[in-house]
Amino acid sequence: MAVRKAPAGLLLLVLLVSSCSGGSRDDPGPADSSASPPPPVTSPQPSPPAGTTGAPGSTPAQWWVPTPGTTWQWQLHGQIDLDVDAAVYDVDGVETSAETVKALKERGRRVICYVNVGAYEDFRPDRERFPDQVLGQGNDWKGERWLDIRRLDVLEPLMARRFDECAAKGFDAVEADLVDAYQHDSGFPITAEHQLAYNRALARLAHERGLAIGLKNDLDQIPQLVGEFDFAVNEQCAEFDECERLTPFVRAGKAVFHAEYTVSNERFCARTKALGLSSIRKRKDLDAARWPC
Repeated sequence: MAVRKAPAGLLLLVLLVSSCSGGSRDDPGPADSSASPPPPVTSPQPSPPAGTTGAPGSTPAQWWVPTPGTTWQWQLHGQIDLDVDAAVYDVDGVETSAETVKALKERGRRVICYVNVGAYEDFRPDRERFPDQVLGQGNDWKGERWLDIRRLDVLEPLMARRFDECAAKGFDAVEADLVDAYQHDSGFPITAEHQLAYNRALARLAHERGLAIGLKNDLDQIPQLVGEFDFAVNEQCAEFDECERLTPFVRAGKAVFHAEYTVSNERFCARTKALGLSSIRKRKDLDAARWPC
């Protein structure tokens, strides 16, 4: 993004005024979002600027940031079809082996690691690590229950372990699913501020591991999070007439990976392509079948 330069005279005036002022304005503290029994929400360390990572003073390492219009395949079930004509694959982080990730990358693909960060899944190998006190209401998917995302002390180490596994398998990025618990009946009094704190913690965890991260749905928080996430993943914005709300990512030079399920391509492709979205139609079981725009 270009930075507009101020005139020299104006800069001199600003310096003079600054030299006469006493002290600096303190940053506002975090919103009052304490809840019982969990501890108050703590502000996670901010992610470094998009595209860089590394400890302060170290040489930054780069992570991948996909650009608008990048083609993609989204397959979470069934044997992965390695020969889809798409630059990016989004696949399950547990079910997909390191060998499959390697095979895709040898074909020149970038690979995204799907991780459910917002719900407990009773079929995952790490299910015993989640204590009962962070398990909430069911979310209409078999075997899943909302997580109490206020409990960063519990969930952050668990998600760090999952992201470590993504990095170890050679993935380029994370699709963090269910990052909008505050808009659902989770069984916990989760607020938008709790969600922002959790989502920012997830972005930091991904970037610390050299992984890009996508913001899944959560349209209301795009203005606050577009600078900290590297792409967006969206379901059904055309069906619900919401696709324009994703354009801050496009304006930031970041891809929006978009899928519809029930709307025909003829009804949405022209509009979403004009907006710069990477659009496909999929079946809801997210097998290999794909109808791109």
